[in-house]
Amino acid sequence: MGVFDSGLGGLSVLREIQRLLPAEHMLYYGDSGHCPYGGRSPEYILGRSAAVTQYLVQRGAKIIVVACNTATSVCIPQLRARFRVPIVAMVPAVKPAAAATRSEKIGVLATPRTVTGESLAALIREHARDTEVYPVPAPGLVELVEAGCLSGPEVEDALRPLLEPLMARGVDTVVLGCTHYPFLGNVITDLAGPDLAIIDSGEAVARQTRHVLADRGLLRSGIGEGSLELFTSGEADHVSAVASRLLGKPVTVTHVDVQP
Repeated sequence: MGVFDSGLGGLSVLREIQRLLPAEHMLYYGDSGHCPYGGRSPEYILGRSAAVTQYLVQRGAKIIVVACNTATSVCIPQLRARFRVPIVAMVPAVKPAAAATRSEKIGVLATPRTVTGESLAALIREHARDTEVYPVPAPGLVELVEAGCLSGPEVEDALRPLLEPLMARGVDTVVLGCTHYPFLGNVITDLAGPDLAIIDSGEAVARQTRHVLADRGLLRSGIGEGSLELFTSGEADHVSAVASRLLGKPVTVTHVDVQP
């Protein structure tokens, strides 16, 4: 099965899928050489997403998980129309956040493209009609994670001006609307306090992936641990080092720069 993201943030989804489906063979493509997608045009994001999907399908992926909220908000219908394999998309966890909040106020941290997209607006209309929702564009966080910078003053300085206005409004639940952001969860808790509920979509996407595979008879049978291959359009040594840190184990990433 194939998983891709604009960079390495999708590893937060990959690890949830591996926990739930440890026997599956995994292909992961991090488009770090073209990251971030958040400020790119829709045409650019579609071109990159289609090229990466094509690459993963050619390598035998039986399902594609688009572990990128920005790509999901821009081009899921086009990808599903073009490719025959099932495609699982990210959905910012607005629905569970609206159910969990006690103050009826939630924040959504996401890339600028996701914040201004119709997909997020539709989720808010459908699932948080009676809740005050504060979408917050968070430029710069993706780049920090891609650099392997997960804590310290630089991360705190980037997060503090995003979180303080939410806390001042009485927000008690924050949705992480980008797959990079869970890797900054500890710093968010340190800054906002333990009473802030932090919700992301990784576990839900893993469950949906299992459901789709089972429904189509594609779950891998038998006993044994699945394999993992990682690819990047970025600089392989740097990406390997950061990916190893994010996954908590040594991994090797191969450079493959697919072209639209």
